[in-house]
Amino acid sequence: MGFKQAAVLAPVSFFLGVLFICFTVDHRLLWGEVSEDAITDGFQFYTTFFNAPPAIKALLHGMVAVGLVGFLSKLIKWDESAMYFDGSSLAAYIFAIAVYISVTVSCLRTIVDPVKGVDTREDQVMAMRVLSAGNVIIIGLLLLVLFLQAGQEWASRAEAKAKAEQEAEEKRKATAEKKDQ
Repeated sequence: MGFKQAAVLAPVSFFLGVLFICFTVDHRLLWGEVSEDAITDGFQFYTTFFNAPPAIKALLHGMVAVGLVGFLSKLIKWDESAMYFDGSSLAAYIFAIAVYISVTVSCLRTIVDPVKGVDTREDQVMAMRVLSAGNVIIIGLLLLVLFLQAGQEWASRAEAKAKAEQEAEEKRKATAEKKDQ
């Protein structure tokens, strides 16, 4: 695995880890009975997440940038593998970023810092459930990126194996022709 591949896989794996931590709260809000305990846990968790120190937020956003740089550096070599696998992975990654910007950020603001007189507790609970659904969508997109990157590695290994077999066959034929002469 090269540096470019690591620059893609490290941020994706990092964010999957963060989102699986969030999933401990999200699954109860999405698929479980929405009880007062689940809502309270969700408010506490996402308030802590929103009020994290700036260094934590800088780390998260820096990892997003590392992933983008990794994808763009892999796309410089514009061959079929880059077009299909890296292009599709980049599209999924950008869609995950779009979901983060449009859903996660706005829902976190509604949950933690509601507008007085406008956002009710029901609005906050609904925002928390929408945030949970957005997190699940992002998890799916990041898993798609991992599968596409694994598929690219498998395809390159299969191509290298087929090329090695073809070269060995040609070498064997050339050796057989020399013996016949």
